[in-house]
Amino acid sequence: MVEARSIRGRAMRSRENAGRLYVCPTPIGNLEDITIRVLRMLREVDLVAAEDTRVTGKLLTHFDISKPLVSYREYGEERRIEGILSELASGRSIALVSDAGTPGLSDPGHKLIKAAIENGFEIEVLPGPSAVITALVASGLPTDSFVYQGFLPRKSGERRRLLTELLESGRTVVLYEAPHRILALLKELSDIGGERRVVVARELTKRFEEVIRGSAQEIIERLGERPRGEMVVVIDRGKPRRKEVTPDELATEVERFIRAGVSKKDAISRVSKNLNQPKRAVYEAAKGIKAKL
Repeated sequence: MVEARSIRGRAMRSRENAGRLYVCPTPIGNLEDITIRVLRMLREVDLVAAEDTRVTGKLLTHFDISKPLVSYREYGEERRIEGILSELASGRSIALVSDAGTPGLSDPGHKLIKAAIENGFEIEVLPGPSAVITALVASGLPTDSFVYQGFLPRKSGERRRLLTELLESGRTVVLYEAPHRILALLKELSDIGGERRVVVARELTKRFEEVIRGSAQEIIERLGERPRGEMVVVIDRGKPRRKEVTPDELATEVERFIRAGVSKKDAISRVSKNLNQPKRAVYEAAKGIKAKL
C-alpha cells in the first residue's frame, strides 16, 4: 500500500482542483480496436502512465498523439506511484494504460488504481479491449458463470492444487499462459480434467489469430512442440464435485417440495438436480414418503 498522507490531505482539501485517473484500455493486437473515447482521452489528459513507455510510445505515435509518458512499473515502483499521485494532487489528469488490454487485469496497473482510490482521487474506467472476454466468447463455452484466474503458480504442486480447485468449481475457467508453459498446463489438464472441452485462443485479434478447440490432448497435438504467441486458455465447467448428502437429508428435501405442492416425481427430479445427486439415490431415500403430505 502506498501511504501518502500529505497527498491524501491535499486531495481532500481541494477535491475540486484534484486531477482524475482515467483507466484506458488499449488494443490487444489490432490497433483498429481502440475506441474513439480512449483516443479522445489520450489527447486531453496531461500525462500518460504506462506499463512500458516504449510500447505506449509506439501506440501514441501511430495515432499522432504527443504526451509526456511515465512508467509505473520500473525500479522503485512505490516512489513511481507516489510521484503519479502527486501529479493528481496538483490537478493534472492522467491516463493509465497497459501494454495491451484493460489495465488492472494481470498487470501492475491495479496497484496504482488501488493507491489512487485509497488516497481519495476520482478514477474513471473506460470500456474497451480485453483478452479475457474475447477468448471466453470465442470459446463457445458457457459464459453465464466463469472464473478468471490469470496466470497459475509456476511451482508444479501449487499449480495442480489450484487447477484441481478451479476445475471443481462448476464454472467455466479462463487462464493466461505463456507459450513455453502451455504444453505443461495442457498435460496437467489432461491428467486432472480428463476429456472435458478446452479452448486455446492464440494471438487474438492479430494476423495469425487461432482458436483451437478440443480435449487437452487434442490441442497438444495441434500446437506441436514449439507453440508461439500470447495464449488464453478457456476450460469447460464440467460437473461440480458431489457433496456428501445423507438419505435423511435427501428425504427432507423431497418432503419440502411435496409440501409446496410439487408432485413426488418432480420433487425427486428437482432434489437430484439441485443437490447434484443421482436420481436413483434420491428415489431410494424418498420411498417411504407419501405422494401428498
